[in-house]
Amino acid sequence: MIPFSILDLATITEGVSVADSLTMTRNMAMEAEALNFKRYWLAEHHGMKGVASSATAVLLSHIGAATSSIRIGAGGVMLPNHSPLVIAEQFGTLAELYGPRIDLGLGRAPGTDMRTSQALRRNSDTSVDQYPNDVQALQLYLSDAEQPVIAVPGQGTHVPLWLLGSSLYSAQLAAQLGLPYSFASHFAPDLLTEALEVYRRYFRPSEPLEMPLSMVGIMAVLADTEAEAAYLFTSVQQKFQQMRTGGNTPFPAPVDSMDGRWTAADKQMVDHVLTYALVGTKASVKPKLERFLSMTEADELIVSIPVHDAKARLHSLRLLAELRDEQ
Repeated sequence: MIPFSILDLATITEGVSVADSLTMTRNMAMEAEALNFKRYWLAEHHGMKGVASSATAVLLSHIGAATSSIRIGAGGVMLPNHSPLVIAEQFGTLAELYGPRIDLGLGRAPGTDMRTSQALRRNSDTSVDQYPNDVQALQLYLSDAEQPVIAVPGQGTHVPLWLLGSSLYSAQLAAQLGLPYSFASHFAPDLLTEALEVYRRYFRPSEPLEMPLSMVGIMAVLADTEAEAAYLFTSVQQKFQQMRTGGNTPFPAPVDSMDGRWTAADKQMVDHVLTYALVGTKASVKPKLERFLSMTEADELIVSIPVHDAKARLHSLRLLAELRDEQ
């Protein structure tokens, strides 16, 4: 079985404080390490009342201090929001604190609405068109190269870079630069197979990576019964419906049924976005998982567990580990 990893947004759940939500993120990371997941990644988002991972590097240090062996990193940092030098310093510091288990996944989307995106950038002329140059500048800052501007900490840490994406653009760039590639199929299913094909076909070996290395994402809500899993899954269904209508609240508590809570168009959109979600018991989701892995031939699976209740989320994590180990 390929390695399984965890993607977390440091979810702020309805009725729970930010501080307690961050404690839950730490507890999840510790449990993921105990269950032999390979990585624990946090995603940068801004201005979302259900997401506490906006200061990604700061939260990663919290996770690093609570763990000892699991790889930790960003999945990802939205590079157009930042100076490459600042990110090199942040992740170089993490590498010096926690050794060679730091990853740096990079995205080119802002991870927020346009108004918040503008507030993040001191230079309003910054453009996603600079993304390839920024990636290469970041590589250089983390290398051994001597140059007029150096990242301290950062220089010589060689923090591994991953490119993340939900379209063909990052697949092409990752192939061109010879970097690992992760596709966001947990919320963007449409171009999954095409992006992986482009990445593998055009991959150029590089100093850090001789062969293509691909990761794919899914959401998973596992429980002891089908009914319980379906109930827990209504939280993320509500959240994606809310995103469609422009709402912004903490991650909602589950409900008995979505009937009457969404329109037919809402349901169609959410069902499509969550095409690859695994919802059910270990036995019921196993065939879908096997088909997904066979279809993608990915080297690694990264899983988001969008469950409101802390105990139920940890239980879903444990069931996922059992499912992985039974393959």
